[in-house]
Amino acid sequence: MEMLAPYTTLGLGGPARDFAVAETAEQIVSLVAEADRDGVPTLVLGGGSNLVLSDEGFDGLVVRVASAGVRAERDGDQMVLTVEAGEDWDALVSRAVGEGWSGVECLSGVPGLVGSTPIQNVGAYGQDVSQTIRCVRAYDRRTRQVVDIEARRCGFSYRDSAFKRDPSRHVVLGVTYALELSGLSGPVAYKELAARLDVPMGERVGLADVRAAVLALRKGKGMVLDPADPDTRSAGSFFTNPILTPDQAADLELRAPGHPRWEMPGGLTKVPAAWLIEQAGFAKGYRRGPARISTKHTLALTNPDGRAGAGDLLALAREVRDGVREKFGVTLVNEPVMVGCAL
Repeated sequence: MEMLAPYTTLGLGGPARDFAVAETAEQIVSLVAEADRDGVPTLVLGGGSNLVLSDEGFDGLVVRVASAGVRAERDGDQMVLTVEAGEDWDALVSRAVGEGWSGVECLSGVPGLVGSTPIQNVGAYGQDVSQTIRCVRAYDRRTRQVVDIEARRCGFSYRDSAFKRDPSRHVVLGVTYALELSGLSGPVAYKELAARLDVPMGERVGLADVRAAVLALRKGKGMVLDPADPDTRSAGSFFTNPILTPDQAADLELRAPGHPRWEMPGGLTKVPAAWLIEQAGFAKGYRRGPARISTKHTLALTNPDGRAGAGDLLALAREVRDGVREKFGVTLVNEPVMVGCAL
């Protein structure tokens, strides 16, 4: 049996009953379809950077996605990239920046593979992939067909998509992105990034400058994978920023007057989870057994010396979640996908 911990950035996960590497989209479809016909539970594994696997492992087939290929075609003032699910995401961003293709530069340093980007609607520093995705190619396990799903049908929202809401239906095989042919970034839409670049919000900046600034910010938070940095043994941000209804926002204002927030359409309010965690008494470096909060960023829960199990990490996550709920009446929601366990 193959141990799954080495395939995740958290270093968590027990054995898989069966394990296969799929090097093409056709192999992915064949393996998943055969398992479905035989009634075998299947886990499709990408970069393992947004995943919490149970210590018991997975009692079924794990398909490791390793498909490769990038096709670039010009379409007017855009470059259209059709990318296989197994391609490394940051390598794609690096190429886009080097080639002068604008639209994903703020997503530099995000770990994982291309196939995971539409599932999570991966985003950072004012950009998310839904802004550039044209189409997602997927295997529909319900109809047993390969389908092309236009972006408008992907149900994208903040760190969410139709793929995430119904994870058992589609297996992402490839993604098509449309990037602007420009050496300049999109308008800088994140205050921290604008400050790092020393430009006003809305300014367009050279792609290489934006990539360098984003990588520096992420490294400062332990959010760029580095074997020498124990804080990067994480799944990135463990909790999403809560989005509150007007009633919920009013209640939080009573509990924490003047708290940081972002106003959103429809009268909703987004609140920084990191602030809630810190104000609830969980500082950087807070430890519960072998699991701890990152010493650089309170949103990351880490397995710093590789001794933690999934149970240890989830115990810490529950302590943080419950502490925030008790103090602020806000329930934090996990961002990583849970397999064989739950928060």
